[in-house]
Amino acid sequence: MTDDVRNVNEALSAIGEHWQPHRLTSVNDYDVKVVKLQGEFVWHTHPDTDELFMVVAGRLTIQLRDRDVVLEPNDVFVVPRGVEHCPKADEEVHAILFEPKGTVNTGDAGGARTAELRELR
Repeated sequence: MTDDVRNVNEALSAIGEHWQPHRLTSVNDYDVKVVKLQGEFVWHTHPDTDELFMVVAGRLTIQLRDRDVVLEPNDVFVVPRGVEHCPKADEEVHAILFEPKGTVNTGDAGGARTAELRELR
């Protein structure tokens, strides 16, 4: 972890894979992650924590069982703990996630899309 200034757009430009979160920085017991999203993720929950999404570029749909939440650039949405959701991006989305350290991207679902948090270079 660095105590230098980090630029969100530079960090996102360094990411090559979709659905692979990278730590931008940490604050207290939380990670601030940058990620590129495209396609549909997996339905999952985070039983012990809320999950904050902030869209930097693109249009992200957070599918919930009872509705869809559409996020445009600079929009923020918090998925409450325990709420099943499935992010979907028809075109590439750049996003910031704010979650407690150790939060697994696929929550309780596991599977092939589970990705270990990577450090930016």
